[in-house]
Amino acid sequence: MTPRRPAAPLPHHPVPHTVDAAHFFRVAKALADPRRFEIFQTVAAESECGCVRLRDRFDVTQPTISHHLKELTAAGLVESRREGQFVYYRARPDALRAYLDEVGRRVPCVGARPLARATRGAAPRRQEQR
Repeated sequence: MTPRRPAAPLPHHPVPHTVDAAHFFRVAKALADPRRFEIFQTVAAESECGCVRLRDRFDVTQPTISHHLKELTAAGLVESRREGQFVYYRARPDALRAYLDEVGRRVPCVGARPLARATRGAAPRRQEQR
């Protein structure tokens, strides 16, 4: 087995500081699909992930994996690198951060406090004593 070469650096595509409406909804739609979100999580958990590995991990066909990756790429959430016949994907945390920042701008109650705390749910209610 030939030792694998280190990943070539991917070109840096800066993310605009604000996200326009069309891009905002494209990212929202990309992340709304449960399977696509799982694929994004898998790619984001590694420095780089091959398409074959994703196909083996998820019980869907290669064309379905390719479609989901195409949507994630179009939304700017992942970028790809081709090495021969293989394609490797890498998450773009800057793109996700720009989207989450835009959610904070559009939903003031989320933007007013750290997002991690805002997504945990409401504080438990105290029971009234009688």
